[in-house]
Amino acid sequence: MSRRVVVVVSAWLVAGSVLAWVVTAGQSSDMAGMAGGLAEIGTASPMTLTGATFLVMWVGMTTAMMFPTAVPMVAAHRMVTRRRGEGAASTVAFVLGYLTAWTVAGVVPMAALLGFRHVSATAGEGRWLPTLAGVAVAAAGAYQFTRWKSVCLRTCRSPLAFVMSHDFGGGTVGALRAGLVHGGYCLGCCWAAMSLLLVVGLMNLVWMAGIALLFLTEKCWRHGVGLTRLVGATLIALGLLVALEPAVLQALAGTGSGSGEMGRQSGM
Repeated sequence: MSRRVVVVVSAWLVAGSVLAWVVTAGQSSDMAGMAGGLAEIGTASPMTLTGATFLVMWVGMTTAMMFPTAVPMVAAHRMVTRRRGEGAASTVAFVLGYLTAWTVAGVVPMAALLGFRHVSATAGEGRWLPTLAGVAVAAAGAYQFTRWKSVCLRTCRSPLAFVMSHDFGGGTVGALRAGLVHGGYCLGCCWAAMSLLLVVGLMNLVWMAGIALLFLTEKCWRHGVGLTRLVGATLIALGLLVALEPAVLQALAGTGSGSGEMGRQSGM
């Protein structure tokens, strides 16, 4: 790959990611109670998230977390289209297609969060909540061993092969379609780990940073496939622990009995 292309693409995508991280960090304290997770039911004020607010937040989150992982694919796309004499518009369209795929996928967690806000705060005192959370975490781990995960990860780790086989006639329209398809493969690779945020809290910056680092390492490190299986086994074990010991769920999200009492008082 052309070093110049890699540097330019990296600079733009990383700059966009940094800006999105700054905005997301600024929103996290204001929106933590609006967009929680299973671990925060009964430990914080009731969620008051609206669909429109969520989608704006989701785009910022996915830009922050996913843009660095997209650098190799976008750089490969720019290199190929540049040699064909196409301008930067086609690569911009590719990135827009990629982001559109993630934005549309945000409808699923949005529906889940909108459902969470109707769950009674007293549910946090029952056994079913940590059991459900544990199953969700273990399922995210089990997905790491599936064939679909392997196919999607292999595609994301082979940027030049993907670009060469997904031309769609070239131009901005073809680039947009290619970006949408790549976004689909990226979702297939990352959705399970991303769903952990529905357990620990959507605006949990520590978990967001850890998951983003996992995605970047999986796609770019030569031992990324082995890491995927290690993470999968860890999540399965962690999910079982959460289901058996409810206190673990609180610890994962950084909540506790003190915050729970305060949350119940604020909801009165």
